[in-house]
Amino acid sequence: MEHTRYRGRFAPSPTGPLHFGSLVTAVATWLEARVANGEWLVRIEDLDPLREPPEATDQILHSLDRHGLHSDEPIRFQSRRHSAYETAIAALLNNGKAYRCSCSRKQLQAHDGRHPGQCRTRNAVPEDTAHAIRFALTDEDCQWQDLLLGPQRQIVRAELDDPVLQRKEGFYAYQLAVAVDDIDQGISHVVRGSDLLDMTAQQQQIFQALGANAPKWLHIPVILNNQGQKLSKQNHAPALDDSKPTTNLVHALTALGQHPPEHLFNTTVHDVLAWGRAHWQRTAIPLTSQQAHGITSSTQSHLDH
Repeated sequence: MEHTRYRGRFAPSPTGPLHFGSLVTAVATWLEARVANGEWLVRIEDLDPLREPPEATDQILHSLDRHGLHSDEPIRFQSRRHSAYETAIAALLNNGKAYRCSCSRKQLQAHDGRHPGQCRTRNAVPEDTAHAIRFALTDEDCQWQDLLLGPQRQIVRAELDDPVLQRKEGFYAYQLAVAVDDIDQGISHVVRGSDLLDMTAQQQQIFQALGANAPKWLHIPVILNNQGQKLSKQNHAPALDDSKPTTNLVHALTALGQHPPEHLFNTTVHDVLAWGRAHWQRTAIPLTSQQAHGITSSTQSHLDH
């Protein structure tokens, strides 16, 4: 189904409260949607309960609310979508686009990524054996256009790169759920961190196998800490200070290369977002994380105090 209207989304995993890097992505997705007079949706990608503190979802939604970022439709929770993912996997297994895999990571490494049990042979692994479900990629020299980074080329290798769709423990994987929900919600454009760039060609094959066109992609630089690591919960990124939403938003615009004026620090969340919408320049977004880090490192003390 084709969607000519712009529909974007912000889809955090609730592994902890929002940090500054998450806010930068949220602001970029929101502004792209607003400038296009489109819709902006919030989706909580709560697929891994073992990594999700019970309070994290409410913390994320509270932060978004404090920063004036409100979903145009009811918030979607992937934890309530298991039947849709199950249906998609059944269809992919049925048409030979997915397969059961009983190999351990160690076995795959020992065979240079090949499956010693010939898992890709259809129905080679019995259903009652512990197994993951993998997507069967096709060899491809994939070329596509990123809305910020320009022409992209990725080599997709069948078997060696086949992504997991459902883990052995039963949890659905990001690669499956994100495609199923983007299709179901009619997402036309995806703005996300450049750390996900390398999986784009694989994801386009998954969209195609599910009978849909992939969205248009825009990959923005990830925000780095002072050690040059991506801001993330694993790297102990501090939670956003929700008592300073105006300051946070001005810094987010700065990280996105938009050069907000100093007087915005003394205004409201509404004023900052309105300025961002009026002055948004996609072409000003830094192309690399190092460039974004250079912009934001000078503002780090503001965020820490």
